[in-house]
Amino acid sequence: MDCEILKERYIEACRRQGILPNKGICSSLLMGRMKISQHEPFSLEFSLDNLKDCDFLPLFELFVDIDDSAIHRIDIYNKKICVMNGAYVLSLLRALSKKLHVVHLNDLSLERGFLRDLFKRGLTCKELHLRSSHLRQLNLTGSFLQLQTLNLDFNTSLTSFQETCSSSMPNLKHLSLCATRVSNLWTTVSALSKLPSLIELRFQNCLCCKNTGPCPKSPSPRTHGSNWTGYYDDLYARTSLRQSLLFNLPHSYPEDTLEDTSVIEDASFTENSHWPREDFEEIYEGDLPNFYQELSFPDCLSDALHNVDLLNNVQVSSETLTYEDGDFLSSGSYRNQGLSFDDSEKRKYSAHHPSPICFEKHYRDFIIASLPQLQVLDNLPADDNDKETAKFRFLKYFEYLPYRRRQKESVVSILNKREINNRHTNLCKHVSSCLPVKSSQYHTRSLVAAKVGASAWPLLRPLSTSGYVFGDENRSFRPRQFEYHPSDSGLMAFGTLDGEVVVVNHENASIFSYIPSLGAMNSVLGLCWLKKYPSKLIAGSDNGSLRLYDVQQWQSAGTGRNFNAYDDFDQLTSVHVNATDELFIVSGYSKNVALYDINTGKHIDVFSDMHQRHINVAKFSNHSPSVFATSSFDRDVKMWDLRQGLLQPCFTASSSHGNVMVCFSHDDHCLLVSAIDNEVKQLSAIDGRVLLDLEIAPTGSTQNYTRSYYMNGRDYIISGSCDENIVRIFCAQTGRRLRDVSLEGKQSGASMFVQSLRGDPFRDFNMSILAAYMRPNAKSDIIKVNLLASSDCSADASDDETYLPSFSMGG
Repeated sequence: MDCEILKERYIEACRRQGILPNKGICSSLLMGRMKISQHEPFSLEFSLDNLKDCDFLPLFELFVDIDDSAIHRIDIYNKKICVMNGAYVLSLLRALSKKLHVVHLNDLSLERGFLRDLFKRGLTCKELHLRSSHLRQLNLTGSFLQLQTLNLDFNTSLTSFQETCSSSMPNLKHLSLCATRVSNLWTTVSALSKLPSLIELRFQNCLCCKNTGPCPKSPSPRTHGSNWTGYYDDLYARTSLRQSLLFNLPHSYPEDTLEDTSVIEDASFTENSHWPREDFEEIYEGDLPNFYQELSFPDCLSDALHNVDLLNNVQVSSETLTYEDGDFLSSGSYRNQGLSFDDSEKRKYSAHHPSPICFEKHYRDFIIASLPQLQVLDNLPADDNDKETAKFRFLKYFEYLPYRRRQKESVVSILNKREINNRHTNLCKHVSSCLPVKSSQYHTRSLVAAKVGASAWPLLRPLSTSGYVFGDENRSFRPRQFEYHPSDSGLMAFGTLDGEVVVVNHENASIFSYIPSLGAMNSVLGLCWLKKYPSKLIAGSDNGSLRLYDVQQWQSAGTGRNFNAYDDFDQLTSVHVNATDELFIVSGYSKNVALYDINTGKHIDVFSDMHQRHINVAKFSNHSPSVFATSSFDRDVKMWDLRQGLLQPCFTASSSHGNVMVCFSHDDHCLLVSAIDNEVKQLSAIDGRVLLDLEIAPTGSTQNYTRSYYMNGRDYIISGSCDENIVRIFCAQTGRRLRDVSLEGKQSGASMFVQSLRGDPFRDFNMSILAAYMRPNAKSDIIKVNLLASSDCSADASDDETYLPSFSMGG
């Protein structure tokens, strides 16, 4: 079947449909004939531009027997922004069957169900370009067996991957995701690791490259063996060039140094993965020794790398590029702050189109180490030297599995080892000398590590914040603060924007006790359970009201009316009870702190001018009833002891920004301090020394209030901020980052942000997050997170709308 026959069939089909032939289609057929005359393969290109719905009907007839034709390939594309009938476009693509080669559907306005149907049923093309298509999640469940190139650039609503999205593309080699909203390293890598043929990945493009493929300006990889001088020269050349090609640099190249060469020679990795094998036994449960000592760059490179570091201070906007002190802005925060470039520079640098994931520290090392088959990342080759360096940078800054476990193990294998260990322990009771036996804690932690490492998509489940109170009355609550019960693993209390206090059984989502506001409470910002009297809690609101409730007397029927009212504390933000349930301390929007007697309800004292600015949070220690810490927006954290008087603090520690909160570790050995814009440090509770600086990338926002708490005792730290939709999890001993948990709203274009969070005191690797949409009248939800269980990716937050409170107050 040649072009003349196709043209005649097309004209005849138009005549039967009673329409005029489309000039564009006739032109495509003419171009096909010209290719044949030039002895090129018989291929056709059809433009969807200027097609009307009626033009599709004769095309369907034309391609009825397309598989039996001599046509080599057919490409479908559009160059103009136009509105089309999605059903007609899908029918046309599927009618072309095996002859379909390239599909470009860019900036098309199609029905919402178009992409869902396309991904569910699949396509037979080899290249698929869906730029600016308003995807939200990548969930390809249909058959894309022939697909080799997928371009999803400028899908500005695309935030994440579904867990099974990659199984339908076994031959995908090239994937481009520039200018998307993908930000989570762990879910991204977990999804992409299921693509066995993937060799090229882009989340941003280098300056001179618009299409996929290695940049022509990048140097070819070289192998130097033991010639480290040559290696340094090559590294310097590649680093300098990458700095000039990519807007967002691989953080680790200018910032860090190479690791010890002996480690590179001795380290071993699993056969099918980049992760290191457990070639040595874990002798103890403390910190591992630092096997990876750093080598310094030669002195001759220091000045050159310092000059290159200028780009570390560049921040990008969709419209402008700006300079700012510090690291790159983190996920999704491209703010216009500081000095703007002129229009020519703006056009030059806006070509990078980075996705938020590119602004994560050590992004390039993480991707290269996690996807060892990758050959090109962001148009730059990933050679053997890059891969070796990335492996060790990963070990330095990230935890592959919890508790520094080196490889994934099956639960059955761990249980078998524990059984053998128990038998060995019993045998040791009768033998004087015996080899060391691993503790039961070792096996417990191994089980936890196996479960956490099983999936990058933890189980997220919104806690129902509505229920029946006063008989048949169904109420919907607006939570503003929450606290786990100190001794009952099933209970949680939350205070609302309307001054109510609700105690729920968060395991079965039932209301245990409901306390109305009684007309006196406003937004509840402070909640604290008593330890010796676990049915009692203190609630404080932003209008200064303070009350002690016995929740047993306020069962869901609401018949109780007994409570203790305390003297008001104006503009309250924080309430905390001491270890013996005798005193509690209150702070707020002032420089003062008030100490109360729980039994009498009176002020014992008001300590004035403890800081230079308002004291957002004050916390007693967990064990000493007289020791407490205060955190203030004057950037200082101070430790106090009532026994020594409060003229001078025990010590003062300073942050770079205003402090949002402070809390003690469970053993009172450490203080966890969270300041504005992701500044999180762990201090010694003895003298205030900095034990750990998490070095989270800032966003550049002075309103990015950060809150951090311990999880699993003081083994891990969880941190979230109100300008971001992620909770970061770090090892509290090493500072290595274990994982991020992303919050995603159900509505298109809607993001959820962290307002508060707590680690579950009874369940390892469980936490709850108070999250909300950042838009007017949006609902806030308490979301339970279980890192030991895998999500089905279907339980998103609901769409109910309520008022969103201020993020700046309270802990």
